[in-house]
Amino acid sequence: MSLPQPPTHDALVAPCLLAVGGLDPGGGAGILADARAAKIAGAYACACVSLLTVQSTAGLVRATPIAGRELARSLREVLSQQAVDAIKVGALGSSDQVRVVAAALRKHRAVPVVVDTPRKPSRGGAALIDAKGWTSLVRDLMPLSTILTVNADEAGWMLNCRVRTLRDARAAALAIATMGTSVVVVKGGHLEGNATDIVAFGASSFELVAARAHTGPFHGTGCTFASLIAGRIAAKRTCVADLDGQLAAIRWAKKKMSALVQAPLNVGGPARVLG
Repeated sequence: MSLPQPPTHDALVAPCLLAVGGLDPGGGAGILADARAAKIAGAYACACVSLLTVQSTAGLVRATPIAGRELARSLREVLSQQAVDAIKVGALGSSDQVRVVAAALRKHRAVPVVVDTPRKPSRGGAALIDAKGWTSLVRDLMPLSTILTVNADEAGWMLNCRVRTLRDARAAALAIATMGTSVVVVKGGHLEGNATDIVAFGASSFELVAARAHTGPFHGTGCTFASLIAGRIAAKRTCVADLDGQLAAIRWAKKKMSALVQAPLNVGGPARVLG
């Protein structure tokens, strides 16, 4: 009996982004937002669901993690059969899920990984991940990322400090870059002034500046931005060692986000979505 052949990444195979994250019934965030972003970036999206949520454009009401063993089976099936060019990790709900995803990433170190780290949504009172899970994420998952995207609050939680100014964000990005990940993006959406992101790698950093949009509030911006980066990496088949390609993907995603937030979709409810 012949053995299954490993996935191939030749020119005849569509570039593929594997998104791991929550299912938002309202469609504005989570894996549905990931799929829209992947298409914009030129990649095919597949998804492994980590959380079932009750939410809409009004915010998150409840999040229920999928059992770790089921998430592991989904990851194993897709990664063993399909030619995945990049992975985007979004919301995880428990330390068990973090352990499962980290184990999968260790087996596929040649695949670039963009890790987004939502702990609490911008709207709604429910949390996406508990304290134990967050600790595990920072300790076990973050060092496996190729690119890490965090907002100011998340950067502050990681470092046990306040991140309120652009200077704070730069210091935080550089500090987080010493914790194992290759490239860190501290997003400026929660800071004052322009929507300025800080990108850090090693001891270097630079700013990505865009005018702040006044067409919000928005739902799903973090998911969309991270998946635009990951989708672009998949579409260009950027490798883990290609820092220039990764930085180019981040710059491209920032420009695309700036265009998307200027023309958001109104699907009902208090917040707009991107697509």
